[in-house]
Amino acid sequence: MILVDSNILMYAVGAPHPQKQPALDFLEKVANGEIDAAIDAEALQEILHRYRSLNRWTEGQRVYVLARSLFSDILPITGELLEHAKELMDAYPALSARDAIHAAVVRFYKLNSICSFDRDFDGIKGCARIVP
Repeated sequence: MILVDSNILMYAVGAPHPQKQPALDFLEKVANGEIDAAIDAEALQEILHRYRSLNRWTEGQRVYVLARSLFSDILPITGELLEHAKELMDAYPALSARDAIHAAVVRFYKLNSICSFDRDFDGIKGCARIVP
């Protein structure tokens, strides 16, 4: 199973961009069952936060609805998982808290990888990154 970063959904719904079509193609494969993928609760929180803070709530609603329609089960963020995220932040000083949570999800739930355009996941042991 592959964890899907929120940026994949945001590029898919967003304005024209070189990463838009690869994101759309990847999500189409998820929708068709060709790729086994999931999102975590942090990805949904990122979507809510980002679009509300940009005063682009209508667009944020579309991204959120897309996420919920593609991924009925959301991987939970638990206290134990947050301990793993903290350990990753200790080991990788440049790693943001949000990215540490996603990397911890990949490791904690023993997922194959994370699909993301974010290069900050590169080099994190146990968290392989794939690009759509």
